[in-house]
Amino acid sequence: MSSNTMETEASVQNGIKRAVFAAIAIVLEVAFILVMNIKFAEQAEWIAIGTRLLAALIVLVIYNDNRPSSLKMSWIIFIMAMPIFGVTLYLLVGLNSHTRAMRERYQKVDERLFPLLPDGEDSIRRLSEQDNRAANIARYVHRASGYPLYEDTAITYYDDAAKGIEAQKRDLARAQKFIFMEYHAIEDAESWHAIQRVLEDRVRAGVDVRVFYDDMGSMGFVNTDFVDRLEAVGIKAKVFNPFMPGLNLFLNNRDHRKVTVIDGLVGYTGGYNLANEYFNITHPFGHWKDTGVRLEGKAVKSLTATFLEMWNAVSDSDVDDVSYRHFLPEPPSAPDAQGFVLPYADSPMDDQMVGEDVYISVAEYAQSYAWFVTPYLIITDEMTHALGLAAKRGVDVRVITPGIPDKKMVYELTRSYYHSLVRNGVRIFEYTPGFCHCKMSVADDVLATCGTINMDYRSLYHHFENGCLYYGSDAVADTKRDFEWMFAQSREVTESYRAPGAGMRLRMLFLRLFSPLM
Repeated sequence: MSSNTMETEASVQNGIKRAVFAAIAIVLEVAFILVMNIKFAEQAEWIAIGTRLLAALIVLVIYNDNRPSSLKMSWIIFIMAMPIFGVTLYLLVGLNSHTRAMRERYQKVDERLFPLLPDGEDSIRRLSEQDNRAANIARYVHRASGYPLYEDTAITYYDDAAKGIEAQKRDLARAQKFIFMEYHAIEDAESWHAIQRVLEDRVRAGVDVRVFYDDMGSMGFVNTDFVDRLEAVGIKAKVFNPFMPGLNLFLNNRDHRKVTVIDGLVGYTGGYNLANEYFNITHPFGHWKDTGVRLEGKAVKSLTATFLEMWNAVSDSDVDDVSYRHFLPEPPSAPDAQGFVLPYADSPMDDQMVGEDVYISVAEYAQSYAWFVTPYLIITDEMTHALGLAAKRGVDVRVITPGIPDKKMVYELTRSYYHSLVRNGVRIFEYTPGFCHCKMSVADDVLATCGTINMDYRSLYHHFENGCLYYGSDAVADTKRDFEWMFAQSREVTESYRAPGAGMRLRMLFLRLFSPLM
């Protein structure tokens, strides 16, 4: 690969400069709008009145939206208290401003793609014979997202991102037909360089290699010519939603998915991106804890569909795939297949909150225990109620969050949610060695999830996400053992937040006001 340390440093520096420039541009845009409104308001009172009428109209629209009340209330308070600033901020970042054209592109792709997936009804019937409550979760996911339940799939759980990426590179090196990689963040550094060397080798062997990444997620990691450099060595590359400040842009919806597919036979997903810190090559926030899963068998079809949806719907100027069928082979049953597997994806293009609903369903499913881990805990009243109700039923409900934050403001906001959970019996743990980036759940020794979906508003309502639900396999036991290891590495802070003082309560209330912006 033709890059060196100086080139990489320059790339990252340019990426950071671009992020700073974009942030300054947004600040200047907000300032301009505010100054213009104030200036004209001083000269013409009717403009000020018009602004307040617009604020009232937006408040009514927000009030009648189908989003959770906790999400709506923050925006309503902002706009009513500071109409000019609140309206400006809402138009910039508050809207799920996907346009009709964007929705139509996704709908057209989905109409061609999802009928090629099996309906999974036979698998749901067999699961129902074992556990009807688990089958009902699978039934919901299929109806809400189109992704079916599978059998005949081997699932391997990795308790460390470095283990996952090493297995991933071995599978990439064996690719014969195609490689699809979709990640929120790619860093032009050592971990990616090792992967790219494998990809370049496969390109020379005639393999169709495609890489897709989110512009905002990778902004501080790669330069703007990263796509050109990939294309120059034969790797097809696309950037999701290039970040440009301005009103009514699609900037609030990011691609947070992490998917690798090899020949439609093997697939990977989990919490880790393709950057050094995820594999503890660098340690910006102590020990980085992340996890992932490997699928081999029929369920890989859904991961393939997840990638193809984004690759073909992201831009109306790109040339789409003529046919999807040859990317969706019928894999043989994996010899060590166990239980049931359901890879799924969540999208802000519809009104289905699949990511949140799966977490709530895990809590409602549990009779003995339900454990969750998330890097950010910024949840709706609905999820707070579900976790608390499970604990009140006698279920051992626990949540692990990081002990060392990557974003201090978000960390403080995460802690502001502890009290509302603790008072209902939920136990809270903080992972002391560093930053815990994995997003998982496990319940009653039979059901688990692993994927990209944080327990926060961004993941649950604004981003493109994906996860994997698995039942009745050794991977569930491996997931539970990893939770037990994390508990041993964590400090329990439950009692510290059971009865916070008046000052802490006031601070929590103030922080919660900013939840929709995090």
